[in-house]
Amino acid sequence: MVELKTDASIDAMYEAGQVVGRALSAVRKAADVGVSLLELDEVAREVLREAGATSPFLGYRPSFAPTPFPAVICASVNDAIVHGIPTSYRLRDGDLVSIDCGAHLGGWAGDSAISFVVGEPRPADLRLIETAERALEAGIEAAVVGNRVGDIAHAIGSVCRAAGYGVPDGFGGHGIGRHMHEDPSVPNEGRPGRGLPLRHGLVLAIEPMLTGGGKDGYHAAPDGWTLRTDDGSRAAHVEHTVAVTDGGPRVLTAR
Repeated sequence: MVELKTDASIDAMYEAGQVVGRALSAVRKAADVGVSLLELDEVAREVLREAGATSPFLGYRPSFAPTPFPAVICASVNDAIVHGIPTSYRLRDGDLVSIDCGAHLGGWAGDSAISFVVGEPRPADLRLIETAERALEAGIEAAVVGNRVGDIAHAIGSVCRAAGYGVPDGFGGHGIGRHMHEDPSVPNEGRPGRGLPLRHGLVLAIEPMLTGGGKDGYHAAPDGWTLRTDDGSRAAHVEHTVAVTDGGPRVLTAR
């Protein structure tokens, strides 16, 4: 069931989204060569604690997962697309890192993700991240009253495919509200003019995922969570929580 949020609820979701934004900013600032993924998870935990928020990631166990998720961030490095579990792995010069984070505050959820390079970046990685960010912007611009979910999907996919990147099938954005994952699903590729009509009060997590090798194939790592590219190419993942309003898209996780 798709729930349309009231203006007051959207304001409350903005507060949750700002906690997520602060957590991601803190993690990005802390990320450096030699820092472990577990240390970055602790940085995000501290931001949530200070805000009086909880994590929708910690303990989350969807049907595909062999175990509950053990952290408050997903930390996906290099060929990991999404859902990376933070470990003792220490970041190396040139690593491409994607961090996904969520927060529950006042009964409402926020969800956002960033990608960046630690140390000296490869030009190809910068292009991949820049394209992911452009795809996210295109998806947000399409999140207007009168459009449909397919228009968001088409906008994202068009940017990704034009740049020659892969788009992992079956993974994309989602509705969000009281729970981190709600209806509807928001694919990263699709046909315009199709799908659920966008109305004032619909709140979506829009999240492009791109693979640098141009292939769509991926597989689950032995941990059962991390998704990696089949060809070993690097991946980028960016995300914002966005409210569809009569005044245009409102980004609730803006940093």
